[in-house]
Amino acid sequence: MSALRPWPATPDRTEGHQLLAGKIVVITAAAGTGIGFATAERCLDEGATVVISDTHERRLGEAADALAELPASGGVRPLAVVCDVTKEEQVQALYDAAVAEHGHFDVAVNNAGLGGQVDVVEMTDEQWALVLDVTLTGTFRCTRAALRHFYDRGQGGVIVNNASVLGWRAQAGQAHYAAAKAGVMALTRCSAVEAAPRHVRINAVAPSLAVHPFLNKVMADDDLAVLADREVNGRGAEVWEVANVITMLASDYTSFMTGEVISCSSQHP
Repeated sequence: MSALRPWPATPDRTEGHQLLAGKIVVITAAAGTGIGFATAERCLDEGATVVISDTHERRLGEAADALAELPASGGVRPLAVVCDVTKEEQVQALYDAAVAEHGHFDVAVNNAGLGGQVDVVEMTDEQWALVLDVTLTGTFRCTRAALRHFYDRGQGGVIVNNASVLGWRAQAGQAHYAAAKAGVMALTRCSAVEAAPRHVRINAVAPSLAVHPFLNKVMADDDLAVLADREVNGRGAEVWEVANVITMLASDYTSFMTGEVISCSSQHP
């Protein structure tokens, strides 16, 4: 029997294989160092043209500049549109801008979400409402806007939502976020059934722990260490590993799949 090998602390990034060649992909919450920016990077690596959005104008500009420096971009700076997903008019403007710039779009990645750490007994109505508005209702607004463009064009399309394993699993202090992500899962399934006759596929990815610096704003290091220890390979996911799954769902490799929620996790049962 061969000796057991430890999981690598930091895996090597996988290379692109042109899974999204020629596709136009719109990604929300793509500024900073999280899953959204990693998804934009991966989509470029896979041959796509990306349109990125975020509510933070300065960070969004920095993200667009950084993407333009990647070899896969060919030096082209992606269209970057400021969008607060709690504002219907800004959501509409995002997808309208993508169509104005490129004529259409093929994929919408609904990544915007907001978390926090607070027990139910201390949670205010405002804390509950804000997380639900960004994470669930924001995903609904983006799904609705993307579907209208896909339906009008009449050539199908793909939507990938960012859910979370907390839509299935319990964690103290996360009732608002978990409820929102469970709602994203239900929205994904129901909207997929409605959109199937129009040849639009809608799926979701459900990460467990994806490591990036912004996590420290909503969760203490000790709590993050506990979550990492629950993963059977002893670490959280790199954000690009979650982006790999999003890209797969956006590609024709999953042409039969719709209404599914894919867990991106190595947690203990």
